[in-house]
Amino acid sequence: MKEELERLVLQMYRNGLRYSEAVREFQRAFLATVLRAENANQVKVAKILGIHRNTLRRQIRELELDIKALRVARRRPPSSERTVVGQKRARSTQ
Repeated sequence: MKEELERLVLQMYRNGLRYSEAVREFQRAFLATVLRAENANQVKVAKILGIHRNTLRRQIRELELDIKALRVARRRPPSSERTVVGQKRARSTQ
């Protein structure tokens, strides 16, 4: 893994990427990967990374990450909607 990172850093350097831009891109990729792995559960991700939830949320905003796009699975509908859907299914099977 260290060699891959060194190759990536060398490529970024050769392409003239500034340090601040490189750090920002690393942060974006790192946070996006962890968020995707945890289905964008910010509480879990903050615990995993050892940072406060508000710090994570601030980073997400600053890095302009789209939380909805990072969710692997769709969220369940609210219970009020699930009841309506369940009733519709019951009616259609009768």
